[in-house]
Amino acid sequence: MPHSLVLNLVPASPIYPQFLTGRHLHALFLNLVSYVDRTLGDRLHEQKEQKAFTLSPLQIAKRPTRDPILQWQHNQPIPAGTPCWWRISLLDDALFGHLNQLWLNLNPQHPWHLGSADLQITSLLGTLQSTQPWANFCTYAQLYEQASQCDRQIEFSFCTPTAFRQSQHDSALPTRESVFNSLLNRWNQYSGIELPKTLIEQPIFPSFFDIRTEMVADQRSKFIGCVGVINFRLLGDVEPLVIKQINALADFALYSGVGRKTPMGMGMVRRLS
Repeated sequence: MPHSLVLNLVPASPIYPQFLTGRHLHALFLNLVSYVDRTLGDRLHEQKEQKAFTLSPLQIAKRPTRDPILQWQHNQPIPAGTPCWWRISLLDDALFGHLNQLWLNLNPQHPWHLGSADLQITSLLGTLQSTQPWANFCTYAQLYEQASQCDRQIEFSFCTPTAFRQSQHDSALPTRESVFNSLLNRWNQYSGIELPKTLIEQPIFPSFFDIRTEMVADQRSKFIGCVGVINFRLLGDVEPLVIKQINALADFALYSGVGRKTPMGMGMVRRLS
């Protein structure tokens, strides 16, 4: 069952920009895991293959949460006492179960460390909220059963920079093959409901796009990806079952993200229609 969990946080001291990178947030997540299961935390740290979680960049709560594009880079410190939120998605039932103890016993007085700052987790959201569209959960069976078998239009918002590995290089262009292959691979790895690889051969074409490239830079590397909106349309004579399968993948994007570095805040995608 995929979960999209939103943690509401308040820093007790300023969080400086150099500690707001995907690498530092990835380390914070592993610390949360290790708090309840040291072995699992170590295993996730060493894992090289497709990871069963994604993370968002840290967001300042006063920014409109309904704005599709999120903030992925901070040039100024986040002051102490500033309400923030952070999204964690889990794609594997076993991983969520291992962390149940953490979710059920969150102590607002227990500090978590992000660089030199102490963070207090004030609450956790796991269901869809009118003011927080990133919180939700659904079983894979429900995602599949609820998927439309007649909706031929899929609009994605790329909310943090998104890029795809092609051979030995990255491409920031969200083609049909790169977007839907990314979704299909993650769906087949975790859902237990195998979808055919031939889905990507369907006539899915971009009918509208308003995207731009953005660069994410830290002391170690630079990452170039796209943000914005793209609308794919399914054309021609396509069976309702195939339309349903493609829509299931599109709905799954909220949890899985697409492309590279999703465990470090990149590739966050939301379906808009």
